[in-house]
Amino acid sequence: MKSNPLFAALLSLAPALSWAEVSSRPGLAGIPLDFMLFAVVLLGVAMFHHHTLKVALGGALVITLYQLTVTGFKAGAGWTGLAGQFGHEWVTLANLLGLLLGFALLADHFEKSRLPELLPNWLPDDWTGGFVLLVGVFVMSSFLDNIAAAMIGGSMAGVLYKRRLHIGYLAAIVAASNAGGAGSVVGDTTTTMMWIAGANPLWVLEAYVGGLVALAFFGVFAARQQHAWQPIQRDDSPGAKVEPGRLFVVAVILLAAIAANLWFNLRDPSVLDRFPVIGAAVIAALLITAPLRAPTWSLLPGAFKGSMFLLGLVWCASLMPVDHLPAPSWPTALGLGFVSAVFDNIPLTALAIRQDGFDWGFLAYAVGFGGSMIWFGSSAGVALAGMYPEARSVVAWVRGGWHVAVGYVLGFFVMLALLGWHGHPIKAVPALPASTAAVTR
Repeated sequence: MKSNPLFAALLSLAPALSWAEVSSRPGLAGIPLDFMLFAVVLLGVAMFHHHTLKVALGGALVITLYQLTVTGFKAGAGWTGLAGQFGHEWVTLANLLGLLLGFALLADHFEKSRLPELLPNWLPDDWTGGFVLLVGVFVMSSFLDNIAAAMIGGSMAGVLYKRRLHIGYLAAIVAASNAGGAGSVVGDTTTTMMWIAGANPLWVLEAYVGGLVALAFFGVFAARQQHAWQPIQRDDSPGAKVEPGRLFVVAVILLAAIAANLWFNLRDPSVLDRFPVIGAAVIAALLITAPLRAPTWSLLPGAFKGSMFLLGLVWCASLMPVDHLPAPSWPTALGLGFVSAVFDNIPLTALAIRQDGFDWGFLAYAVGFGGSMIWFGSSAGVALAGMYPEARSVVAWVRGGWHVAVGYVLGFFVMLALLGWHGHPIKAVPALPASTAAVTR
């Protein structure tokens, strides 16, 4: 029997985390039963990729009932503990729901603007055209949410390649969006969390060193895979003409998300912890612009199913009795990148901030980019799989997108060689040697 790549990742996860109240929780070999149940859920997603929603929601229900009746939640026992747990997580869940639904309609607006049909005149006709598109996704994600960047990239690629996309290229689109967001405090939820906690935006900027190296590696392999699978369209679609109204709607939605994020980060970051500001801003922008260009509301049921799958996994991850991470170090950060492919990176980042002492550029790269290695390891991957259901196979994703994992490791070690590891408290400026200060900050 061949080993499952997801199972191997789960085995590496167990020793990387420290469990809360281990002695009082049922388990095996020091690993709580909660984690074993979550592992079964993830293996079920990997093995039954045509039934991922049922597996995720069923697993969330089982783990919730187990903690409700046996162990209690982090917030307490019984129904009071469940209410406290939901009160702590509902903002994250609501934000994800709003973004995934809103950006599914945004991607449709973008495709109907017919701008992607004009791209063949602007892109090279060989494999480098696919590489340039990945670079564009990387750049977009530095100032857009990575979900939006992945879905816009998926829309453009669908037109350019007649919707015949190689799994490896789909993985590369997700990887480009996550790598591009990792170095920007407005490009990814995890970097925004670091910013709110007190990190200087320049600290996470160094994640672009690893991101660019990784992009140069996986982008070439993925573009060549795609060109062999389905060459890029050489000429514009006959009669293609950009529809400005649709592009205006896309711009309004994206600006609403960016403005909401920046406004509350600069004015009152605590609001972001109490209300799903960004998701609400996207939905509000869609409703306000609907009279100008009506969204394709029929897309919502499919997008909602994909959203509920991700929310089920995020809820499961939030229930895991993780107390703290291993001591901050570059091996820990490297390992967290692999962990984030199966364990939601938002609680991982929250734990890292609470523990403190990491090199925040390395952590941003690891948790931001690492989820690209499996399709459900990041919200961008789940969103793109909603557009291209053939991506919902862990084995096919890992086999076709092997270059993403290699690119992650390559980028990490180039960062380590050029910048060095400089862990420090998040609210204090690190004291660096004069020879490295100009390079790393």
